[in-house]
Amino acid sequence: MSKTDKTRPWWVRLADAPMATCVPVHDHRFGPCTLPEAITADSASLNHRTSGCHWRATAYYLFDLGGVSGGREGYRIRREDRRRSRHQARRVLRAWRRED
Repeated sequence: MSKTDKTRPWWVRLADAPMATCVPVHDHRFGPCTLPEAITADSASLNHRTSGCHWRATAYYLFDLGGVSGGREGYRIRREDRRRSRHQARRVLRAWRRED
């Protein structure tokens, strides 16, 4: 099986880059801090309504890296940019050919 990011569990991806993909959330309403040192499946959360201290995914992880939605938010924009770039390259090559 391939060892790409998409085949790894979401909480493992959070644990690889802690402050970029997740942040500690402190909720001391029910006692002292219970934030675990290590990020595990039990201590990580994608839900913003979890009570107690836990690790929560950042918007950067959720929307830019495709943590939940597969990273398809900007697909159409990126597609248009790539298409525009290809068309520009073709125009430049055609103009260069005509000069010869």
